[in-house]
Amino acid sequence: MAETMKLGGARELDFDREQVEQAYDRWAPVYDLVFGGVFEKGRKAAISATNKLGGRVLEVGVGTGISLPLYAPHVRVFGTDISEAMLGKAMRRVAEQRLKNVEGLAVMDAENLDFPDDSFDVVMAQYVVTAVPNPEVALDEFARVLRPGGELIILTRVSADDGLRRVIEQALQPVVRRLGFRTAEFGWSRYMRWLAGAQRMELVERRLIPPLGHFSLVRFRKMDLATAA
Repeated sequence: MAETMKLGGARELDFDREQVEQAYDRWAPVYDLVFGGVFEKGRKAAISATNKLGGRVLEVGVGTGISLPLYAPHVRVFGTDISEAMLGKAMRRVAEQRLKNVEGLAVMDAENLDFPDDSFDVVMAQYVVTAVPNPEVALDEFARVLRPGGELIILTRVSADDGLRRVIEQALQPVVRRLGFRTAEFGWSRYMRWLAGAQRMELVERRLIPPLGHFSLVRFRKMDLATAA
């Protein structure tokens, strides 16, 4: 099992790392009950896509480890999360279900992953991008540790770029921020701006996921140097 690391960092944007960590520590006892069913379809779709690719997988924001039993036995998984309380539940799940394909679990900052470049065949992040202080920095980190030819798979909320829904999401944001996530400012255009500036990354798929069609399964592929050139 990997060494657990304490996190530090300056306050950034509308979130800071301490806020996020505390929020998910609070969620840990009830997370599976509250979100297990709601996000089940998206979780199964993301894991299914990952199992087809195989190899070594990094799941960022592994939380309580609710996804871990869904990985195929041949897939090697390393999970990270900012919340020690969440990871405590994940470790118990791994032990109780004897998940031998889980390489390790560690407290880690999604914006500063403690892995060398090109370490994983798949990087998976479920409902993480809207819950970190600097989303584009996190996406860059996911791409950095991904091997050429590998895929970045994210499950994410996609907010409205305009219209009434955008107004409602902006109004809700100060409330839900205390819960550890955002409702607004994550329209599809933001992801496309990141992609335009990212090196060697291409969009493979965007698929709408329940509930309400406000979430998407998005797959990006890291091109090798010959393809990118």
